[in-house]
Amino acid sequence: MHQKPSRSPGARYAIVEPMFRKLLATPNDWALTLLRLAAGGMILAHGLQKTFGWFDGPGFSAQMAGFESGGIPAVFAFLAIMAEFLGGIGLIIGALTRIAAFGLAVNMLVAVKMFNWANGFFMNWNGRHKGEGFEFHLLAITIAIVLMAKGAGALSVDRALAKN
Repeated sequence: MHQKPSRSPGARYAIVEPMFRKLLATPNDWALTLLRLAAGGMILAHGLQKTFGWFDGPGFSAQMAGFESGGIPAVFAFLAIMAEFLGGIGLIIGALTRIAAFGLAVNMLVAVKMFNWANGFFMNWNGRHKGEGFEFHLLAITIAIVLMAKGAGALSVDRALAKN
């Protein structure tokens, strides 16, 4: 009978801890902090619309129904709403910033593909077109890519945890 070699619980953490520290590592960069706060504030406002119906939003049940009627499976609809709500909070406080930024980027990419690409580049400022273009989404995706690459910046939970 073959037995697996026993590993102490500490051996597992010897592998996981460096990976977690890499995920959190970030320079003391205030430009990243400004990008993170701007992205977090923007996406949290949208998450509050979808989750609680604040700011004239539909609320959770109506948003889920809207996503599902648009062909988005319930699990992905839920993940999109949580990426905006929890991801927005995460970006604002700088906690798990790279994961939150990834959620933001995925949300924006899906929105462009499903809703905005056909409307062209420009936003619909004067209401003359059928829908919105993707210029806003391009900015959000770019900010998210920078945050995924560089991290949360100064004054973040990630930086505080990575230093300890």
